[in-house]
Amino acid sequence: MNTRHLTHAVLACLAAVTLNACGAGRPTEPTVTAAVTGEPRPEIYAEFTLTADLSYYTDGQRKMIALLVEAAQIMDDLFWRQAYSDDYEAWLASIGVAEARLFADQNYGPWDRLDENRPFIDGVGPKPLGANFYPQDMSKEEFETAYLPGKTGQYSLIRRNPAGELIVVPYHIAYATQLHAAAELLRRAAGYAESADFANYLKLRANALISDEYQLSDLYWMDVKDNEIDVVIGAIETYEDALYGYRASYEAYVLLKDLDWSARLARFATFLPELQENLPVDERYKQESPGSDSDLNAYDVIYYAGHSNSGGKTIAINLPNDEQVQLQKGTRRLQLKNSMQAKFEKILEPIADELVDDSQRQHVTFDAFFANTMFHEVAHGLGIKNTITGKGTVREALLELASSMEEGKADVLGLYMITELHDDGDMGEQELEDFYVTFMAGIFRSVRFGASEAHGKANMVRFNYFQEAGAFVRDSESGKYKVDFERMRAAIYSLSHDLLVLQGDGDYAGALELTNTKGIIDRQLQADLDRLTTANIPVDITFNQGLAELGLDRE
Repeated sequence: MNTRHLTHAVLACLAAVTLNACGAGRPTEPTVTAAVTGEPRPEIYAEFTLTADLSYYTDGQRKMIALLVEAAQIMDDLFWRQAYSDDYEAWLASIGVAEARLFADQNYGPWDRLDENRPFIDGVGPKPLGANFYPQDMSKEEFETAYLPGKTGQYSLIRRNPAGELIVVPYHIAYATQLHAAAELLRRAAGYAESADFANYLKLRANALISDEYQLSDLYWMDVKDNEIDVVIGAIETYEDALYGYRASYEAYVLLKDLDWSARLARFATFLPELQENLPVDERYKQESPGSDSDLNAYDVIYYAGHSNSGGKTIAINLPNDEQVQLQKGTRRLQLKNSMQAKFEKILEPIADELVDDSQRQHVTFDAFFANTMFHEVAHGLGIKNTITGKGTVREALLELASSMEEGKADVLGLYMITELHDDGDMGEQELEDFYVTFMAGIFRSVRFGASEAHGKANMVRFNYFQEAGAFVRDSESGKYKVDFERMRAAIYSLSHDLLVLQGDGDYAGALELTNTKGIIDRQLQADLDRLTTANIPVDITFNQGLAELGLDRE
């Protein structure tokens, strides 16, 4: 049974009849029957239904969408196994309290992803940094000294053989049954695709799932331009591996292209080469050229699965992650418009009412929120992918800090780009102040995710850097914040420089110092964030989603 689509009421009914069973307190470590001990907080998520009017699409396209959703649901199962345990279904069934079971489902395990991964189930210790990618009894020293060819690969697990020795198990072997089933669904979906290019991409992606070789399908995806239906699927992001940042997690998005909004966005990707040339760093840190085929489009999401559906929900995507694909083809920036609108209305506007100075409240707008998010994704294509110090890629050099440094770079470079384009008259009639104040309000929204994941760390570094620079000023009487626009501009350029240099140098020690000194929430900020909780403002959104919500039948 897939509990991800169950409502509060259904979960309550299930809890009354569910039999207790042995589950896993941590991956691979069985415990007694799970019981609630912490504070499950399903109320921090505002519910939002992912649906769409599919009457516009042909019968074949609707069948294709149903098959893509089914394939995405397999990614959901695989992420559970990576994040927690292969025995996760038995563990879920052992939870006898409806709210705890719902919250476990939202977090893919017994740790609150939006509260520093604190456990909320009795008998559960801290979340393993390596999730279920590595043996729980493995030390970093054992891993680092072991002779294991391919041990840093993105698409494999580290396990022990019967003799207790560490071995590498490729995903396509560990999850063969599930991956072959997902691949078959993609191949069947290809038969209904009206775009020949998209049909070929689905077949290539099916091959990637069962071989762990994604580059060819990533390259091909960059050339698929005529499809109104899209899917992002596979082992993609490495955030879940907080031990090293090596291993990719399974996820999926099923998407419908918003043609009107996409037309409005298309021109911004053409600015990338010029913006790269003008970055506020020495020429050595901008010697790479972003691919010219990058594109920028808006979508409505009709299904999230796996990593993308855990904890804080993604509202924009920048893919592929493969550095060689990025240098050759650029990236695709997918703005998830319906989810973005939900977060703006249900979360950002109430936060602005509580924490943004009344004199600047009018500057918090959806168009600015959309643009800030969009340029965050565009900014991933700027800067440098390979260090200038001979330390390999930035990701290899910065290890577990690579993700937070990259997210921090994209945060501040996105606003740098907006500032440059606005100065050149390329941002229309919207005031620059709208982008700055909405940006500040957006930090209050995102910083509530805490320090347990890359985006949260990046937000806290940015908030503290800007506040120390005087870009954000708190009024002690009202407890609200306002932007000092001139100091904000200076801080944007300064932090852009610092992060680009850290990446280009592959300076792990410098990145660690920045994270440790500024990636924290001080008492005053925490008190202000607590006001948001007292005001019952949700932290993020959760989805009612599936074939039923779309009015589709299983194929």
